[in-house]
Amino acid sequence: MRHLRRSARITTEQWRRKLACWAAAVMVGVVAVGFAMAADGAAMLRNHIVAISPWIMLGLTPAGLALSTWLTRTWFRGAQGSGIPQTIATLHLENFGIIDRLLSLRVAAGKIVLTTLGLVAGGSIGREGPSVQIGAAIMHACGRWLNLSTVSMRRGLILAGGASGVSAAFNTPLAGIVFAIEELSHSFEQRTSGTMLTGVILSGVTAIALVGNYSYFGHTDVVVPIGISWIAVPTCGILGGIGGGVFSAILIRATRGLPGGLGRFARGRPVAFAATCGLLLAIIGIASNGITYGTGYEQAHEIIEGKTHYPASFFILKFIATIISYCSGIPGGLFAPSLAIGAGFGGWVAQFLPHTTPGAVVLLGTVAYFSAVVQSPLTASVIVMEMCDNQQVTLALLATSFLAYGVSRMICSQPLYAALAEAFLDGMATAPKPPATPPLPAAR
Repeated sequence: MRHLRRSARITTEQWRRKLACWAAAVMVGVVAVGFAMAADGAAMLRNHIVAISPWIMLGLTPAGLALSTWLTRTWFRGAQGSGIPQTIATLHLENFGIIDRLLSLRVAAGKIVLTTLGLVAGGSIGREGPSVQIGAAIMHACGRWLNLSTVSMRRGLILAGGASGVSAAFNTPLAGIVFAIEELSHSFEQRTSGTMLTGVILSGVTAIALVGNYSYFGHTDVVVPIGISWIAVPTCGILGGIGGGVFSAILIRATRGLPGGLGRFARGRPVAFAATCGLLLAIIGIASNGITYGTGYEQAHEIIEGKTHYPASFFILKFIATIISYCSGIPGGLFAPSLAIGAGFGGWVAQFLPHTTPGAVVLLGTVAYFSAVVQSPLTASVIVMEMCDNQQVTLALLATSFLAYGVSRMICSQPLYAALAEAFLDGMATAPKPPATPPLPAAR
């Protein structure tokens, strides 16, 4: 009888933990959908402002970036940048005091508000990277509430939260799983695989229930038949690998400190530096008729569907605007802008490859640049495949992605997010502590 009672208590506790984790995964889906709606609303508001007068951005963008940077450094330290480096960093930390600060619900809320503010102001940023940190924060809060004592269990929840964030943000559940394995953990541990898979499924189902089963970039039927059409694979792979590798190298160098007087200005007066970055973004936006503002989703969607042809200046200026946005220190991701740059690059290359379907070249350019930036070729291939609902180009996507990855590694030997995570940890070690986050009540 004593053994039966003990077994019943264990079973009840296990089910309590499972239900709490499932509820947290559903919450990740709900928050991701709400975040997406807020980002879309921010884009509509910005477009309305630009339609009134594009010159308003000369005041709005510097002010918005300055405010975002001040709030980040004052109240939401740990919310700056993409959010993926913070999540990677927490998977390699033993000090849960620092993890609690990086993945606090306060920082997650700040990430949503400040990324939305950055989009209104015209920053070239995305919401998908922040969704990773937000998902990890929600699942980590669940672990704290359950009073989990083992490091492996807590890391498993963080990993599941990050994967769930990608799944819900893109509506790409398979990409969420691959991203967690390839980018976040670099391994597949049996102890955490079930939690991760369940979190991805529940968050994805929640997103679908709220907004419907959609493809991020619609549906494409393009193919890359074996033959002369495959000349697009090495072309996009090499050129996209060079572009993405250069982009990553620049961001890593900027994260370690800008050179000369510019670096001293950024360190000594970060808010004024952010305002200066905002002024540059406004000038680029006005010169490009506003197409460099925001995530770039609208432009990428039009390019992939063949509705609009953008000149080479689009992806060049978007490349510059994304670097400036990241250097400013505001919260915001790199996924969506990188996909837009890749789509613009692919659309430009397509005109030089008449023997290949233009839509297919756009997809190959997108996956090449994106893979070169994140240096996660499987994740890049699966994300592009799922976002366009097209499995017919899988082999060509994989070949292009891995080629671009190899070229990028020759230019930038260290993966971008791993390097940013190391730099972030170094900064956390020397930074003053923000206001303490109140502890969550333990489950009873």
